[in-house]
Amino acid sequence: MIEYFILQYKLTNRKFKDFGLKPIFGYLIILTFFFASSIYIFSKTEFAQYAFVLISLVLTSKLSEIGRNDFLRMCFNSKQYRLLRVVENLITSLPFLIFLVYKQCFGSPILLFVFSVLLSFGNFKTTFIFVVPTPFYQKPFEFIVGFRNTFFIFLIAYILTFISISVNNFSLGIFSLTLVFLTIFGFFLTPENEYYVWSFAMTSKQFLLQKIKTALFFSTILCMPIFIALCIFYYINIEALLALYTLGLFFMATIILVKYSAYPDEINLKEAILIASSIGFPPMLFATIPYFYKKSLRQLEKYLK
Repeated sequence: MIEYFILQYKLTNRKFKDFGLKPIFGYLIILTFFFASSIYIFSKTEFAQYAFVLISLVLTSKLSEIGRNDFLRMCFNSKQYRLLRVVENLITSLPFLIFLVYKQCFGSPILLFVFSVLLSFGNFKTTFIFVVPTPFYQKPFEFIVGFRNTFFIFLIAYILTFISISVNNFSLGIFSLTLVFLTIFGFFLTPENEYYVWSFAMTSKQFLLQKIKTALFFSTILCMPIFIALCIFYYINIEALLALYTLGLFFMATIILVKYSAYPDEINLKEAILIASSIGFPPMLFATIPYFYKKSLRQLEKYLK
């Protein structure tokens, strides 16, 4: 069974290397981001420990995917399979457990530990397939696939918005809106098959324009419930909300251009650094957007005429 975890470790290292990053730095960046975002969440709301438990269980539940576990049952005997599932669930929840103990929230770690173990014993086999409905049927790929894989994150964001309004915590509402945008950004990190791009009877400019228009429209659909609610209950902060929403749309367009500037490969370290720099200093967008736009046109000309 130890070979399975060694294999997962090597596959993770390979992903970091493909991204242009040494594995040690990749792990450090992830841990730093996790710790910093956790500190921020706990500083903004008294319900942070419950959000932590919920987020951890959602991530852990992803390990219960039917096809994945059927494959594991073929590779291991019943005892090994059960032990493997318990261990990988606990490994996934370990950062959350450690941070909850660090914050002296001793009840929540026990609850998280128990449910993480119980999830490993759950039988998720079913005789039917539940398809999450989406409003994105006419424009396939990113939003249909992305929404169905991450719909629970939007539920969490909407719940956090309700809590934000209930406890009069504007910062938590800002976090909810930011969470929605970050989730949507993730839809564009995986490049589609080359044949899918080639099938569009468009020029490179038309293709990029359609992608950006579609992304902005569908992003608005997903953000509007939070944005409108915050504007109503925090109308004195409407300028900050408009600024955040506008920046989110600009970054959405930038992410799309970055994706196709590297197409058909995934975004590498150089592009990631430019994106991070633009997030830290938004005026950089005036330079990065034209740069990635021209580069995207060159990459797409290989597939679109």
